Amino acid sequence: MATFTSTLPDSLLQLLDEKSKKLSTPKNKLIERALRLYLDHLNRAEYVKSYKQMADDTDLLEIAEEGMEDYLQQLEDK
Repeated sequence: MATFTSTLPDSLLQLLDEKSKKLSTPKNKLIERALRLYLDHLNRAEYVKSYKQMADDTDLLEIAEEGMEDYLQQLEDK
């Protein structure tokens, strides 16, 4: 495991220390969990942005609609 060194505002370090004691969890574990959650949040935001961009793409919507029409026809034929 690699070592990471950083500086944080005193107020944030104090909050981290308080939560660490309250939860009986090492500070590095709290930081790791928080960072994982934040990075996951960023990934989700990227997906949302890309889907919103796709929603504005009329060519892509037409292709999707054609595919759904074909799929519906296949279901009806069975």
